[in-house]
Amino acid sequence: MDVKDFDYELPQELIAQDPIEKRDASRLLVLDKKTGGTSHHIFHEIVDMLEPGDCLVINDTKVIPARLFGVKEDTGAHVEVLLLKRKEDHVWETLVRPGKKLRPGARLSFGDGKLKAEVMEVVEEGNRLVRFEYEGIFEEILDELGQMPLPPYITHELKDKNRYQTVYAKHEGSAAAPTAGLHFTEALLDEIVKKGVKIARVCLHVGLGTFRPVKAEHVQDHHMHSEFYRIEEDAAEIINETKASGGRVIAVGTTSCRTLEAAADPATGLLKACSGWTEIFIYPGYRFKCIDALITNFHLPQSTLLMLVSALAGREHILEAYREAVEERYRFFSFGDAMLIV
Repeated sequence: MDVKDFDYELPQELIAQDPIEKRDASRLLVLDKKTGGTSHHIFHEIVDMLEPGDCLVINDTKVIPARLFGVKEDTGAHVEVLLLKRKEDHVWETLVRPGKKLRPGARLSFGDGKLKAEVMEVVEEGNRLVRFEYEGIFEEILDELGQMPLPPYITHELKDKNRYQTVYAKHEGSAAAPTAGLHFTEALLDEIVKKGVKIARVCLHVGLGTFRPVKAEHVQDHHMHSEFYRIEEDAAEIINETKASGGRVIAVGTTSCRTLEAAADPATGLLKACSGWTEIFIYPGYRFKCIDALITNFHLPQSTLLMLVSALAGREHILEAYREAVEERYRFFSFGDAMLIV
């Protein structure tokens, strides 16, 4: 299976640069994964498409303001550090720019010395381990000095940091938002619960590896970066009860989907409380163990996320739905519109 089989034409102007004013006023394309049939809605109408006994699975990770701008202490040259993974209390795996000039031993300063750092070593794909030095609480310093790590196709800073967080974000640690969840408001979630739909919370800290381009020619040769996930006992019970009673397990976003599919029992699709790292790569040919439906945004051409939704609904159905979304002028990617695959 070639990566180029997951390509499509997208006009540049359809890449959403800003979030819509009302979260749940985005558009919603509903795709029947069996027939390929589509229909068009507003996102808050999703409550009408859910049934009592269904379970929505949300990812309550919280994005940290992980992009830091500073200088090299010896030359004053401008540097950028993007936090990817916490390795120890003061040590992070990071992506640095300019990479070639930030060798082990380089000293960095941020916020006029409020936060300092030293590059320790080079890890895979040119990432760096960086040890930070500071007084006080790291999260508070990061909140003051850091910027949200918006995807590269968004060309300006966000006016309100909270618009790159879900309303239910809780556990800090993501380098990117689980963007399918951005469409939900607290009022919409209340309405969904009143209808008899259960909500289960899981956590997967999104890594930038999810969004890295697939450089391999053949899909199966691509290797995913690991991401940390956690499923608590109450969430496992809710999901298992839903499956036992015949309700649908509906993942909100590819991150929730990857969490459930990584943790589910291969034979039964059932879950238990667990945590760990997953490198799960879902592409056509994969047999889903746990989820029945998926709420997701529109994904980049030739991306692992486009491959995941193609595994669920079929590549031809997905590409045809994307062509229709382009014709109907849907907004694409992180701040764009949504799709419900049922």
